[in-house]
Amino acid sequence: MRRIGVVVAAVLFCTGVVEATPQKTQSNAATSKASKAKHHVAAFSGHNANKATLRTDPLDKPSGHISLRAENLGEEVDVNIYKSDGSFDEGSLAKLDDMFRCAKTGEVRAVRRELYEQLSRIEDHFDGKQIYLVSGFRFAERNSSRHYHASAMDIRIPSVSINEMYKFAETLDVGGMGLGIYPTSQFIHVDFRAPGEPSYRWTDYSGHGGGGHKTKAKPSGHTQPARKPTS
Repeated sequence: MRRIGVVVAAVLFCTGVVEATPQKTQSNAATSKASKAKHHVAAFSGHNANKATLRTDPLDKPSGHISLRAENLGEEVDVNIYKSDGSFDEGSLAKLDDMFRCAKTGEVRAVRRELYEQLSRIEDHFDGKQIYLVSGFRFAERNSSRHYHASAMDIRIPSVSINEMYKFAETLDVGGMGLGIYPTSQFIHVDFRAPGEPSYRWTDYSGHGGGGHKTKAKPSGHTQPARKPTS
C-alpha cells in the first residue's frame, strides 16, 4: 500500500495537480517585490503649472522691508529695498546681493530685483517674521540653474510650515515663476524662469538641491558687491 501511495503522488505531481513548493516561494517573493514597488515614492516629480491657476491681478507693491538671515553664511541683514520716494535703494540692494553671494566661491552678482520684491511680499504676509536664506546665487552651479543666473532663492521661515509658504508663493505667480518644495530639507525654492519659459512646479524628496548642506564662504574669494552703495 505504501508503494501504491508513492506512485499515486508521483502521478499527481507530474500531471500538475500538485504544485512544487519552490514555485510557491517564488510567487510569494514576486508578490512582496510588487508590494514594495507599489509603495515607492519618486525622489523628484515636476510639471508645468496650470495656466488657469496663475495670478491675473497685478501684484501689490510690498513694504520693501526684508529681514534676512543667510544660514549658509551665518550673517544677517535688515533693510528696505525702497527709498522714501518709492524707487529702489541701491545701497540696500547691494547689501542683499552680498548676502546672496555664492557660499562656495564668494562671488557676488546683482540679484534680480523682482526676486527681492517677492521676498518682501512673503515677509509681509507672514507678519514680518525673519526669513532664512538657505541658498541664493551659486556661481559653481550648472548654467541651466536659475541660481547660477542670480534669479532664484531657497528659503524657509522656522516658525512657518513650508506648505504654507509654498501655497502663498503660488499666489504671487503672474507667469514665468518656478516653485519647488523640499520636504526632506524643509525649504521652498522660488525663481524667475528664463524668458519665454512657462511657470513650473516640483517636489523634491532627495534631501539635497544646493540648499541642504551648510557651507562657509571662502573669505579670500569674496568679491566686491555687484551694486555699489550710493549716497
